[in-house]
Amino acid sequence: MPIYEYECQDCGRRFEELARMGEEKAPACPKCRSTKTRKLLSACSVSPGKAGTRSTPSCTPGGGFS
Repeated sequence: MPIYEYECQDCGRRFEELARMGEEKAPACPKCRSTKTRKLLSACSVSPGKAGTRSTPSCTPGGGFS
């Protein structure tokens, strides 16, 4: 299951949640318990591997690159 990043529209807290792909219902905020949360778009990057190996994708919360 993928990890999605969410932001609470009431308190502004950002948090991650493990969810099934295609799941439409956003989770409640762990800080204030508001159900007004929205899924954020996280950027993914591909880091080069050693010669002859596959590169490994990795996602960083907040849209940064690792």
